[in-house]
Amino acid sequence: MQLISWNIDSINAAVEHKSARGEMTWDVLNQIAARQPDIFAIQETKLKAVGLTKKQAQTITDLFPDYHIYTNSSTARSGYSGTMMLSRQEPLSVDYPIINAPGDMDLEGRIITLEFENYYVSTVYTPNSGSGLARLEERGAWDDAYRAYIQALDAQKPVIFSGDMNVAHEEIDLKNPKTNHNSAGFTDKEREKFSALLRAGFTDTMRSQYPDQTGLYTWWAQISKTSKINNSGWRIDYYLVSERLAPKVKTTAVIDTGLRQDHAPITLEITINK
Repeated sequence: MQLISWNIDSINAAVEHKSARGEMTWDVLNQIAARQPDIFAIQETKLKAVGLTKKQAQTITDLFPDYHIYTNSSTARSGYSGTMMLSRQEPLSVDYPIINAPGDMDLEGRIITLEFENYYVSTVYTPNSGSGLARLEERGAWDDAYRAYIQALDAQKPVIFSGDMNVAHEEIDLKNPKTNHNSAGFTDKEREKFSALLRAGFTDTMRSQYPDQTGLYTWWAQISKTSKINNSGWRIDYYLVSERLAPKVKTTAVIDTGLRQDHAPITLEITINK
């Protein structure tokens, strides 16, 4: 089974592809469609609160015919955050959970979970701690609530989950750990929360496959014109699985997006009974 996960940073920018960056996003989306993944998870859709427009829905359907499409849009602030999942197989159930997160986080469309006979597949767009770490405490509370949610799923059947988790776990996961210590996404608190998630019974599939590989990143800052050229990146996008699924993982990878900065899609191939 092939799964792909990507923080697309606006479905509409891809669909319209009127700028140079939009064209690159559109090209990547077409590359993903050509791969025909079993499940495609998307974060930061930035859809309106009502979901896909007719044009957006038609475009996605044309690219991914015969897929079941599920969206979870922010109702707290339209055009912000949001997630989407596309599945070739119709799931037994679909959940847009409320995890008792602080503030408006539960209203920001951050999680979708698909249930299948032998496993769950979930995606998440983890809140950013924000400028000046203004949201760090709320982010920590989110991490605790999210970990409890995933553990509850895992108690029922194994879980495959992915997303932009807005944290580089270890120093190996970003180019400049010393100068970024205490930056959003690389504070001690955020890193420890991710460690707690792993200790709760889950495996970071990419780091498990490549334990010592440096330069393995999924995000490059747009603010720096040379971040992609110099590979000054961060690994903040993950596929995690219940530990009992870890031996079934075949490969993980980052899809090459050329000169496009921001997030790159990640892939997971796993042998599992559907």
